[in-house]
Amino acid sequence: MDTFAIIPARFGSARLPGKPLLDLCGKPIIQHVYERVREAGVFAAVLVATDSERIFRCVESFGGDAVMTSPDHRSGTERIAEVASALEARWIVNVQGDEPFVHPEMLRDLCSAFREEDLAPMATLRYPIQDESDLWNPHVVKVVVDESGYALYFSRAAIPYRRTDPGAAEIDGSGSVWYKHVGIYAYRRDFLLRYPSLSVTPLEEAEKLEQLRALGHGHRIRVYTTKWETLGIDTEEDLLRAIDRCRRGS
Repeated sequence: MDTFAIIPARFGSARLPGKPLLDLCGKPIIQHVYERVREAGVFAAVLVATDSERIFRCVESFGGDAVMTSPDHRSGTERIAEVASALEARWIVNVQGDEPFVHPEMLRDLCSAFREEDLAPMATLRYPIQDESDLWNPHVVKVVVDESGYALYFSRAAIPYRRTDPGAAEIDGSGSVWYKHVGIYAYRRDFLLRYPSLSVTPLEEAEKLEQLRALGHGHRIRVYTTKWETLGIDTEEDLLRAIDRCRRGS
C-alpha cells in the first residue's frame, strides 16, 4: 500500500492542555483515534507525529507507532510533513489527534475518492449542519464549496449568511446549504512536502485555520461529503460531550 495515515498530536493545546492524553471511557483520546484509523485497513502504516515525550510514551504503551518531531512547527500539517519526508508514499492522510469518533469507513471513502482526483493536491470532508447552534459556534468550522465540490472558503463564522425572511433556506438536516468541516485531510505527498515553505496568509492568521494557507496560495481543495459525524475535542465542554457519546456507544 502507498497510503500512510499520520496523526499529529501536541501536548500544549491552549484551550485544553494535554488533551491527547485525557481519559475517555478508560482510554486516552489518542488511543481511540489510533485504533479507529487502524480499523480502516487501507494504510501501509499509522503513525503519531508528536513533539511530546509523554504522548510518545503513551502511544508506545498501547502498541502504537509514534515519531518525535520538531517543537517549532506552526501547524499539524507542517508536523506531518516532517514525518512524510521520510516515507515512501504517494498519499498521506492527516487525522487530527482530537477526533476520537473518526469512522473507519469515512477514511476508506476519502482514500478511494481522492485517488480519482485530478485537479486538487489535497482533499477533506464535510458534514451537514443539523443543529443551528453549530452554525454560530466559532469552534465548529464551516465550509462552502463551488458547484464542482472544491472549497471556496473555510470560516469560524456562520457562512453562508443565515437569512430569516420568508422563503429562506432552513437548517433542517438536509445539509443543502450549511456544512461543518470535518478536519481530516488527504494530500499528495509532493504537495504536502511543499506546504511548509508556503508563507502564512492573512486569512489563515485571522481565522487560525491552516487549510486557508493552501487556498490563499491558489491550491484547490476537494471537499467530499461524509455521512459520518465526528466530534473534535477542543474545549472542556467538547470533552464532556465526548464522554457522554462514548458511554452511549455511538
